[in-house]
This record gives sequence, structure tokens and C-alpha cells, in this order.
Amino acid sequence: MRKERLIVPILAAVAVIWMVAQLLSSVLFERSLRQALEDLEARGEWRVSRIENHQGWLTSRGRLILSPLLGRPWRLELTYRARHGVLSTDVEGTLLPRLDSVLQKAVGEVSAPSVPRWQGRYQTLSGHTELRLALAPFVIQQSGRELAVRGARVRLEGLFGDWRLRGLLEQLTLTDGLAQLTLGPTQLESRYTYIEDAYHFAQRDHLHIESLALRYPAYDIHVTPLDVHSHMELDESELRLKGELIIGDVRVPSEAPDTSLLSGRIEAELSRLNGDAVRATIRRLRQEAAWGDASLPMAEGLLSRLEPDLLQVLSDSPRLDVTAIDIDSPLLGLQVDAEGALFFDARRLDELSITALGKSDERARWLERIDGDFVWHEAPTVAALWLGLPLGTRDLQFDVVRGVWRVNGRPMPTLWP
Repeated sequence: MRKERLIVPILAAVAVIWMVAQLLSSVLFERSLRQALEDLEARGEWRVSRIENHQGWLTSRGRLILSPLLGRPWRLELTYRARHGVLSTDVEGTLLPRLDSVLQKAVGEVSAPSVPRWQGRYQTLSGHTELRLALAPFVIQQSGRELAVRGARVRLEGLFGDWRLRGLLEQLTLTDGLAQLTLGPTQLESRYTYIEDAYHFAQRDHLHIESLALRYPAYDIHVTPLDVHSHMELDESELRLKGELIIGDVRVPSEAPDTSLLSGRIEAELSRLNGDAVRATIRRLRQEAAWGDASLPMAEGLLSRLEPDLLQVLSDSPRLDVTAIDIDSPLLGLQVDAEGALFFDARRLDELSITALGKSDERARWLERIDGDFVWHEAPTVAALWLGLPLGTRDLQFDVVRGVWRVNGRPMPTLWP
């Protein structure tokens, strides 16, 4: 009898615990989503608009619009529907890309056969999120051009402060008249780590293109493979950007089917971009986006208002280090082994104008701020001949003084009219 009396309280307690867990799952999901959107905007690259939000106890739904912060040439309309569970939340929705009216008029009407759908899961206790998007093969035709995509998959996973993205494109073919570009398989791996409000952040990306082919009626160009590595980091003092391009093998089958045109790698790093000025510029951009309306996110005169912050980004005298240029061309009989650096003179920045860069005299003032040097080791004889140097010259020393190039102490000859 006593056991029977305990059943009702136990069931009531279980029901209360279940309801509280459901409510907690809904609240934590909403908080995580809001934090993710705020973190995305904090990068200063995207504008996020949450135009619909219905938070529920068992389910939630909403609609978001994601667009570039500078202008609005395109946007992504993303819908979601979340089913809250005790330990996790299952999410699904649609992803619809749209062009703005100006770009739409320029390229003509573009439509896809169906709206892509995505799925995901949010772990209530750990805060870990996983989103997946799979695209079936489709073809888009517009104004005599055709874009064919043969399957694509995207996976985004992580939690606050650490996100990983992995994308795979099986094949993309763009046909324009008699010209055709074929690309794939292509793989993108990216990792983004940050602290709150993206005050410090780091992002590493690796793009691998297994094969790229460009076909014209007169000739073909094949590249296999192609790799791009990039690393961007903003810390307390500076923003640094490092990149590496690796070209496996470039061939022109119509001209030399058995001989490589070139292969090699280029590695460079841009550093000493003032960190506080970068953050100030991002804050200004976000403020400008908040002032804009749906049709004109950025008001007129934006560049002039940003100019003080952009000039301050250069206040620590940025430098560009080209740490490696290794290129081998059996077809041309050339080998390039070079490295060097360029420096920007940041004194008297108030004498420069970004808004006036369209004028030749202003561009000349900017070029006068650039100094640096490059060395081409073991340069071939033909390179010395091109530059008007003695045929026995082996190393070529390129110097940049106030924007003027010299080679081995001599003025650089004009190579092109």
C-alpha cells in the first residue's frame, strides 16, 4: 500500500524534472544561438538580421538573413526549426541564396531547382553544435552560361570560442560559350578560435583543389593540384596575415603535352597592422551597418569616415615578407629561388589620403613610402640579359627606394611599354 502511495509523487517528480530539463534545453539553445550570431558579427565581415524568432518549450523556429557587411550584393536567408530534447536539440531548416536587385538585373534571372536543406544537433550539457548541409547535383542556366555542381557537403561543428568547418565539392563546371572551367574535387578545412567579442582571434584555412582545367578553343590549361594555406591572427598589438600558394603542376596539353609549364610555391606574410586600429575599424563598420537600412546598409561617404581608422592601421609601419618564391619551369627553362621584404613608412600619415587614391599624384605619394629589397639566387643568364646586366651575373639584387626599383645598383629598365 505504501509503495502505491509513492508512485504518484515519483511520477510527478519525474514529470517536473522532465519539464525543467526541456525548458533548460530551450533556454540554453537560444542563448547559444544568440551568442553565435553576436560572435559572427564581431568579426566585422558579416551583417546578421534576425527577422523572425519564436522560442518554445518543445520547439523553436526562426529566420535569419546573413549578408556581407560592406554593401549587400547577395544574402542568405536561413530558416530553422528546433526540436528540444532533454540532452540535445535537433535542428533543421533551409538555406536560400538571393542576389540584390542591382546585381540581379546585371546577371539576369537565376534560379536553382530546389531549396537546399540543412540539419544539425546541439548538445545541451556540453554546448557542442554540429551542422550539416548536403547539396544534390544541380545545374543553373543563365544568359547563355551554365553552372553545374556535382554534389557538395559542408559540416560545421564546435562550441563557443572554437569552430571547425569542413567543405567538400565533388566537381564544379562553368561553361560560357566555347570556354569551360572545371574544378574539383575541392576540399576546404577551416578552424576559427576567439575570445568574447572577437577581441583576439585566429583563423587557419586550407583549400585543396585536386584538379583545375580551363579550356578554350585554341588551348587548354591543366593544374593538378592546387593548395592555398592561410593564417590570420589578431592579438593585443597587431593583425598578421600569412599565406602560402602551392602549385603542383601546370600544363598546356595543346602546346607541350609532355612538359610541365611550371610548378612551385610562394609564401608571404603581412604583419605590423595596428591591432587597436583594426578593432576600431571593425567597430565603426558595425556601427555603420546598424545605421543603414535594408536597401542601403552603408551610407554615402563611408570611406571618408573610415579614413582616420584605416590610416591608423598603418601607424606601426607594416611590412610584407615574401619568405619564399620557388618556381620551376621546365618548358621555359627557368628556375626562381627568391625572397625579400617591403616596408611602409608610416611617418606623417596625415599627409596621405585614401579617398584620393584615384589620382595619380596621390598614388605617387603612397609609392614613395615603400622601401625594400629582393634577392633572386642563381638567376638564369636570360634574366640578366632581359635586365641589361652582364651575362655572368648570377644573383639579382632588387632594391626599392622610395618606390623606385633598382637591380644590382642600376635603374630598373622598362620591360613593358
